[in-house]
Amino acid sequence: MSVYTTLTLQEVQTFAVPYGLEVVDLIPIQGGIQNTNYFLVCKNAKQYVLTVFEEMDEQGAAELVPVLEHLAQHGLAVPVPLNYAGKAIHSLKDKPAQIAPRMMGQHPMPSTVEQAEAIAIAQAKIHVALQDFPLERTEYRNHDYWLQVAKELKPTLNPADAILLSEVLGLYDALTAVYPNRPKGFIHSDLFRDNTLFDGNQLNGILDFYELNKDEFLFDIAITLNDFCTEYPKVHLNEVKAQAFLHAYETIRPLTDDEKACLEIYLAMAAARFWLMRLQVAQKNIQQGRTGGDILQKNPQEMRNMLIERLKFVTA
Repeated sequence: MSVYTTLTLQEVQTFAVPYGLEVVDLIPIQGGIQNTNYFLVCKNAKQYVLTVFEEMDEQGAAELVPVLEHLAQHGLAVPVPLNYAGKAIHSLKDKPAQIAPRMMGQHPMPSTVEQAEAIAIAQAKIHVALQDFPLERTEYRNHDYWLQVAKELKPTLNPADAILLSEVLGLYDALTAVYPNRPKGFIHSDLFRDNTLFDGNQLNGILDFYELNKDEFLFDIAITLNDFCTEYPKVHLNEVKAQAFLHAYETIRPLTDDEKACLEIYLAMAAARFWLMRLQVAQKNIQQGRTGGDILQKNPQEMRNMLIERLKFVTA
């Protein structure tokens, strides 16, 4: 993740002592856009990840801990935070923070067909495992949330982009009204390749559950399928990977007919959501003066280009 809260080795060593960890080095992590993360290297050579939550309070950060424990119990490769004094979330520089084991592996850049199949199976298992999980989050970034973001950002867009946004929202409303059987549950919401770790084609880790949200499974599928089945900087969909992804997912949770009918508009809407998110983050970084080499700002244009490409295959 980007580094918004700068920490010294001494500060981290003090924070890590109650966990029984003797930290000898810390390494800032780039790759995300919301929280501050460091790799911690301990004297015994074991490594961990320190996360400082930049926007969540302690309650919001703690909500995720039992979710990760539950998924680990279901055999999913997720980083379960360490705890002491009966809780996993503690305070560092007046912000909630946690330490979790570092999961080893590489982000698949680009992905293979086998990696697309592996993440699809894992994603379906997450959907099934959390279907009835007793959790109410402090905030849900569901479709209503993104509609509000679109409303706030639209006046800042140029005329062509405003028309593009209106087009995808109109097509979404038209198609979802016709095909209503689209199940909901807890979804990862951010399962991009850079939130996964592989050793070859073996999935070793699923990271960054901070956007866990109750929404339609189809949005999660669209987000991950878009990323794992695209060879950037090109934005067209690799059909071989996409078909393998969907087939693998359905070995765990078959899609409804209505989900299948809406998949193409959801691929477009998923691109639209991340286009808006990246525009939103860019605005926030400017407003808060966040600059420097440790601040990652992903390119909104990439998702805008994907949105245009995906809309070519949508018919209302």
